[in-house]
Amino acid sequence: MNKRLTKRHNRQISRAKARVRLSEPDVRTPEEIRAAKDASRPVGGWGNAAKAHYSRPSGPDHAGTASHSAAKTDV
Repeated sequence: MNKRLTKRHNRQISRAKARVRLSEPDVRTPEEIRAAKDASRPVGGWGNAAKAHYSRPSGPDHAGTASHSAAKTDV
């Protein structure tokens, strides 16, 4: 039983090693990396873009939806 588990373990390790892909090193100069970062930044900056995404919707459709519910009356 122990021999079988050892063989299975060794197979798993060899398959995992075969799947490993090493990434290629970044050979750009620091100036090229800085230029690429500057080019990828948004034109307007990061400023209020994140706030607009998380802001609450406004308008008459969303204002006071709880007040439109019918009131209970006991007769």
